[in-house]
Amino acid sequence: MVSLVEINETNYLAVCGLKVTDEQAGYVAAPTRILASAYAMQNQNARVWAVTNDEIIVGVLMVKDLLDEPVCYTIEQFMIDHKYQNRGYGGAALKLVIDTLSAERRYDVIDICVKMEDKHAIRLYKYAGFVDTGYIDPDNPDSFCLRYTFGHFT
Repeated sequence: MVSLVEINETNYLAVCGLKVTDEQAGYVAAPTRILASAYAMQNQNARVWAVTNDEIIVGVLMVKDLLDEPVCYTIEQFMIDHKYQNRGYGGAALKLVIDTLSAERRYDVIDICVKMEDKHAIRLYKYAGFVDTGYIDPDNPDSFCLRYTFGHFT
């Protein structure tokens, strides 16, 4: 069963050993950088979880509060190790994140920027109910800005 677990002294080395395919390396940061980013962004309520399947770490993801307009949750990083891709773990983990943030509900939406050429990720997010906002971030002109609105999709 897929779950999200807190990263701690007993599992962080397994998280740091996660890898994506060479093609995907341009889309997501290395796990060590994800952990460092979450630490550095604590003032933005950054949280990072290991994605597990039956206690085996298969991925990592980071969520934080976006404090600029639009104020919302944002998924900063999300990766499933190359050995565990195409098994449904990404979709299951994404649903868990949506459910967790929905229960917390400090904001009405979750935003994410996805590289335009990352067709697999775009398909995953759209399947989960994210929609293209049409906004192109000047700092990331090669990315789509996608948004999930709580209560809008089932």
